[in-house]
Amino acid sequence: MSSPSLPQVQPMQQREQLDLFHALPGDMAPRDAQDLMAYPFFSLAKSRRIAPIDFRSGGVTVRVEGTAEHGIATIWDADILIWAASQIVEAKDAGLRPSRLMRATPYEILRFIGRGKSLRDYQRLKAALDRLQSTTIATSIRETTGRRLHRFSWINEWKELADVNGVPLGIELILPDWFYAGVLDAALVLTIDPAYFKLTGGIERWLYRLVRKHGGKQEYGWQFDFRHLHRKSGSTSRFSDFAYDLRALVARQSLPGYTLSIEQLPGEAEILAFCPVLHTARG
Repeated sequence: MSSPSLPQVQPMQQREQLDLFHALPGDMAPRDAQDLMAYPFFSLAKSRRIAPIDFRSGGVTVRVEGTAEHGIATIWDADILIWAASQIVEAKDAGLRPSRLMRATPYEILRFIGRGKSLRDYQRLKAALDRLQSTTIATSIRETTGRRLHRFSWINEWKELADVNGVPLGIELILPDWFYAGVLDAALVLTIDPAYFKLTGGIERWLYRLVRKHGGKQEYGWQFDFRHLHRKSGSTSRFSDFAYDLRALVARQSLPGYTLSIEQLPGEAEILAFCPVLHTARG
């Protein structure tokens, strides 16, 4: 008899079981979750994307779906998750106890991710939170039970806070277990360059995260062929357009901390190579 009421009380139970974590003040290094850097979890377009992202490679499955109203969360929306990951790691390093239930002011989040503080910036932040909450993911990453998938949204729920007079007090959000567990594992988190937030292109931002994940600080960098990168990006653009964008990025050399180059293999296959700037300076 009691089962029909369970869905109604679960969110309240979840909130009551979680300790509230207040965002830490001050500047801190941005941290990103390696799983999010390595696979196509986000739309690279600023226009609304409805078509699902469906990536399969080896034993890895990533399926991302959005609603008709909001579309799939974008790589710019993911800046909020970078803020959250940075807060969690900073708290853990300071000996504090983080939580999936987080509270912050919009200004704190916007300032960290390099945005303005206008009404339009605040409205965009709320739209990003809506997309993160309404985007659903099914993935086999970090699942050790065969072919089972973990299903979640980037944000379980979020709400605006206000006092009795309607004065805004901030935002509360609850992160999913899958994301939170990955951030708590130090081996699954990387520090990224703050200049990342200044990158304006979707493919440009995606490529930086991939390069940072795979190139890291390896002396001789890493490389991928163009077609593999196209599949790994989850981009809806034609391969020819995607390849054009990659060549343009190599010409601009806009990825902070890395030098890009293109190598031509027999059979006309193009390879994107990248290595840390420090190695380039020594060599």
